[in-house]
Amino acid sequence: RPSGDAFKQGWAGDVGFDPLYFSEVFDLRTMKVLRESEIKHGRVAMLAVVGFILQQFIHFPGFPSEPDQVKAFYKVPPASIGFLIAASGIAEWYLHKGNLDTNTWFTGDDADREPGALGFDPLKMAKGGTGSDDLKLKEIKNGRLAMCAIGGLIHRSFVTGEPLFPNLLGTPSA
Repeated sequence: RPSGDAFKQGWAGDVGFDPLYFSEVFDLRTMKVLRESEIKHGRVAMLAVVGFILQQFIHFPGFPSEPDQVKAFYKVPPASIGFLIAASGIAEWYLHKGNLDTNTWFTGDDADREPGALGFDPLKMAKGGTGSDDLKLKEIKNGRLAMCAIGGLIHRSFVTGEPLFPNLLGTPSA
């Protein structure tokens, strides 16, 4: 079991799996940045899995209807993709209070912040209580699963060339 400082933090989801010994190579601040990146990517992947599945059944007005999720991506107007990229950048800027330099995250006043705690909690789910640790564990585990799942869903579409559910709603099979 690696013995780096990151494992002494008691973060949710740590089971001692660190085959590349990142926790011993990187300092605690860098491990916090890596953990925060893992949490953010997990959150995005969870949304992506839901979106990947629902895309076949729900369509936005003004956009072409395409049952195959991968093909649908290439039919989206470039301005819409640009908007998503800009919105992601603005969200990142807002959540990090204008500080986009990862070399300065978790320093100064930010040093004691827990990775993933970005101050955005409209449903007040992370406020103390006994369920808080359980929710953090569920989030990290489901995020890890979703990162694998979205990769599998996309590659399944590449390999088969078919929508995810080819026979539902009268969608013809390739």
